[in-house]
Amino acid sequence: MNDDGIRQQIELLKIEHRDLDDAISALQSSPLADQLQVARLKRKKLALKDRIGMLEDQLIPDIIA
Repeated sequence: MNDDGIRQQIELLKIEHRDLDDAISALQSSPLADQLQVARLKRKKLALKDRIGMLEDQLIPDIIA
């Protein structure tokens, strides 16, 4: 995958990450929040963050000092 493809995928993942954040906030503001569902969404959000980090690392060239 080239750099442009990686950047595009990062942007899509960041959008999904923000959407999950909004969904988590909405669920937690509900008095009858399903804590199991909130925990699942938080795990998915964390996995997305890890994936974004891995992709961003691919964009940084390895420099041998």
